[in-house]
Amino acid sequence: MPELPEVEVVRRGLADHVVGRRIAAAEVTGNRVARRHLPGPLDLAHRLAGQQVRAAERRGKYLWLVLDGEALVIHLGMSGQLLVEPADSPRERHLHATLDFADDGPQLRFVDQRTFGGLALTDLVLGRGGREVPQPVAHIAPDPLETVYDQAGVVRALKAKNTEIKRALLDQGLVSGIGNIYADEALWRAGVHGRRITSTLTKPTLARVLDQAAEVMREALGQGGTSFDALYVNVNGASGRMTLNVYGREGRPCKRCGTPIMRERFMNRSSHFCPTCQRKR
Repeated sequence: MPELPEVEVVRRGLADHVVGRRIAAAEVTGNRVARRHLPGPLDLAHRLAGQQVRAAERRGKYLWLVLDGEALVIHLGMSGQLLVEPADSPRERHLHATLDFADDGPQLRFVDQRTFGGLALTDLVLGRGGREVPQPVAHIAPDPLETVYDQAGVVRALKAKNTEIKRALLDQGLVSGIGNIYADEALWRAGVHGRRITSTLTKPTLARVLDQAAEVMREALGQGGTSFDALYVNVNGASGRMTLNVYGREGRPCKRCGTPIMRERFMNRSSHFCPTCQRKR
């Protein structure tokens, strides 16, 4: 599933190609893509027509377009793609929605092979940190790349909890945007095992983990994100180029000490770590 850097790459593409344009017509095919928009796909398409795209915004892994007083929340899911393409270009096999604009420029297309993603219109409300966000995002914590992010507050919250540090990093109510890939990368960089208990870690150690999470995500953003298959692409169809140090490298030598990287099951996912650089105790 795309994490913060991948979603931010898409957001920037939308800002470049879609913001400021007025939607002339929308087509939303099938109930599944609009399942989070309870009135259904026809209502969604009808309400999108005529609206101007004011901004492209993101918090953590959540993405939305600010329209005329409401927001179009775009759930990428595991395989969702937003593509900017000429209206007369061949339609993708898994195309579920198109937005045509009044300037007759390129379309915005929503393609989703696995259909875990979708589109929904929602009101904007005051979210955490005092920022205006879509109503479904109101409970999500600020992410490390936001100006309203309070790292000292996150460190205090982590120190007060009695849970595994990786589990805490994945808790979008504590800090958003850090997913499985970048949690593993941040913990490896900080030299901390993901099963360490937050209350037993010092505040400087917790801050170091958060610093490394922000740093690795900024690096990934500079490389266009991380792509493990052809499903993650930016709005122009290009894949990310980020090279990882630990995630997905089971059995290969640690780039720091040479010990083979290990993988273990964690929360229905996989955790990757170096048993030498990241000791459980």
